This record gives sequence, structure tokens and C-alpha cells, in this order.
Amino acid sequence: MEMMTVFQTTIPNETYAVLKSRGRHKEQLANDARRTLAMLYFQDRTLSLGQAADLAGLDRWEFIDFLGDHNVPVINLDTEEFEQEMVMVNKLAIQLKPDDK
Repeated sequence: MEMMTVFQTTIPNETYAVLKSRGRHKEQLANDARRTLAMLYFQDRTLSLGQAADLAGLDRWEFIDFLGDHNVPVINLDTEEFEQEMVMVNKLAIQLKPDDK
């Protein structure tokens, strides 16, 4: 079993009472917090997809679905990264193009 670090936080009693009345008990709040942090840290590139999935307590495919449910792109390239990818795609297309004879 993987070693885990315990992380605790506090919320106001009144806030917890509202959340609890809406079915969000401590275990669900902990899961929500882990998944939300995983999504945040994946979006800002602090964690990789696999690392964020581990933090969320999900496998990679479940985490990808979770990201989709929250409209978070799995692939999010900036302009420079996109251009680099397109250069590689074009090189690969040239290599794979059948010879016209």
C-alpha cells in the first residue's frame, strides 16, 4: 500500500452544517477537495495527468472523465507548444507519405 500524507483543513461550523444538510459529509468533502485540488494543479501544470489522477483517487481514464465534466481540457498547449507539435506532425506526414511513382 502506498504511503499517504494526512492533510487537514478547517471550515466554519455553519458552512459545514449547510454542506451536511445537502448531503456533503466529511468523507465526501475530503473527496471533493482532493479532486478539486487535483484539477487545479493539473490545470496550472503543477502535476502531470497521472499525478493529478493519483491525488484525485481516480485512475487516469476516470480523471479524464472528471476533467471533461468540468470543461477542463486534457491537452492544453500554448501557441509555441502547438506550433512545435504541428512541425512534428508535418515531418511525420512527410515521412509517411507514399512515394508517387
